[in-house]
Amino acid sequence: MFVLETIEDRVRERLIKYLSRDDTGIRKVVLQLFLEGDKFTTGDVYGYLNKTNFNVSYRGVSAMVGLMNTRLGILSIDVTGDHNIYLLKEDYRDIVRSVLENY
Repeated sequence: MFVLETIEDRVRERLIKYLSRDDTGIRKVVLQLFLEGDKFTTGDVYGYLNKTNFNVSYRGVSAMVGLMNTRLGILSIDVTGDHNIYLLKEDYRDIVRSVLENY
């Protein structure tokens, strides 16, 4: 149980640090999208951000989602189809929700 708490604390810490460098609020919006939704491709996230008036490039969104996957470790990725499909890992939903509510 102790190890689990340590992992959760580390994820929480990384999330807070990640959001503290978010000048435009875009990272928070993307995290919220993954929290409320299910599976998304980079194109889905890009389309959503464009609709919510963020000025982003497809490559920028791709980099951001990829970084969330590798650095934060909170997304799972399905690479079997034409496009990578990202999903917020069930284990981290409560942590992400808690950080977003308090941030």
